[in-house]
Amino acid sequence: MTDIFDVIADGTRRDILQLLLRRTAEGETGTSVSHIVADLGISQPTVSKHLKVLRDAELVSVREDGQRRFYSLSVKPLEVVDDWLVPFLVDAYGDEAPDIAYPVIPLNDSAAHAAEVVGRAAASAKHVVATALKRLGA
Repeated sequence: MTDIFDVIADGTRRDILQLLLRRTAEGETGTSVSHIVADLGISQPTVSKHLKVLRDAELVSVREDGQRRFYSLSVKPLEVVDDWLVPFLVDAYGDEAPDIAYPVIPLNDSAAHAAEVVGRAAASAKHVVATALKRLGA
């Protein structure tokens, strides 16, 4: 499997992921390549190349409808990033992490489920790190 960090290191791929996340939050069940091209202002071959990398990393799923393909975000592989990142945040902030104001966007069922999975993974990682620190006497 491709290293998830290599995949998300590319700015265009991150832009595509953010677009898919936004479209999911708006209730869309998939985003066409032509919509991604129009929204990001990059060529269709470039979008297709990046979508292939994202598909190979299982960060997006594709649904075919005749000649058109619709892409959706798959958050499960991002749990690896979350698991890696949480200890740094706990170490840097502990329980004093700053509040970050995000605009409230109603989530559809799929996005709500994804958010719940990520939240549980983050809570689990925080618990593991806190327990390990207590055992070390820190």
